[in-house]
Formats: sequence, structure tokens, C-alpha cells
Amino acid sequence: MTRYVALLRGINVNGITIAMVDLADTFHELGYTDIKTVLASGNVLFSIDSPLADAQLTKKVDAAALKARIEAALTARFQYDAWIVLIDAESLDRIVRSYPFDAERDGWHPYVMFSSDSGHLSELAGHAKELNATDERIELGHGVLYWEVRKAVGIKSAFSKKSAKLKYRDTTTTRNLHTLHKLLEVTAG
Repeated sequence: MTRYVALLRGINVNGITIAMVDLADTFHELGYTDIKTVLASGNVLFSIDSPLADAQLTKKVDAAALKARIEAALTARFQYDAWIVLIDAESLDRIVRSYPFDAERDGWHPYVMFSSDSGHLSELAGHAKELNATDERIELGHGVLYWEVRKAVGIKSAFSKKSAKLKYRDTTTTRNLHTLHKLLEVTAG
């Protein structure tokens, strides 16, 4: 059995409202098990009975097919263009443990940006030297981009504006590190 986390992009904002019970039902209808939603921002934990193949190439193909299947089901049921980032629970744990900044820094938000397009993460990471370190910092990780920003600056920050561009909309989603800890707690429990 393989445990996954689907991170949905853009739900319960901008007029796309999805009840978590309906979201969980959709994953159940797809045949997944042990489904749990965490917060109302589109975080779904689920298991599939047959683990993905061991070969790295096959893993990528199977994960892409799984992602496409979930996106198609969400689009059909909720009538919106669904985009998700799919990650296995083991990788999520590794990503959270690798957070390079002080996650408990007073007055700061710790974030992790996920993407289904590594090129977009690399492109966004290229802006690191342009940022004012007294307000925010970013660092490229393995398959993610780590970001910390002063709470007083928040979505007005230079990086927030760059990452909000339309070209990144269907490939990226950002989660607060504390949300990711909650996901891991639910996975372990």
C-alpha cells in the first residue's frame, strides 16, 4: 500500500468552493482508501492498494497517470480546471525535515512551494538574489522551493508577486510548513 498526498491548487478561493466531504467522496469513488482531508485548502491523504513499480521511469509514468486521473475526476465532479501536485508521504516527510530556514522564527511564515514542473521551480529560484533578505528568502530544494517571508510583508512581497504569475498557476501550489506538519501527523496517526 502506498500513501499519497494530493495538494489541490486554487480551491475554496476565487469562487471555487468544495466541501471536504465531497472531495473525500471523489477520492473514494476513484477506489482509493484511508482518505483524509486536512484543512479546507485542498489537502487529501489517501492510499492505493498496489504500490507503484520500483523502476524510476515507471514510477514517473504511473504517478503522472495517477495525477491525471485525479485531476480529471475533480474537473468532472466540481466543474473547474483542476490542478494538483501529487507527492508520496515518504517524500513529503523528507521535504519537511529538509526545511533550510528557522521554521519557528518569530514574525515569519515558513512555506514550501511544490510544482509538477521542475523547470518552473528552477525559474522561480533564479529570483533569489533579487529579493530583500530582510523581508524574505528562497532556496531550491529537492523537487520543491523553500520560502520564508516576514508576516508583515506577506503576499505583498516581491517573490509572492513573481510566483503568482499566470504561467505558474497550473503547476505550483504553496503550503505553510505548519500545514505540512499536520499532514504528516495525520499520515502517522
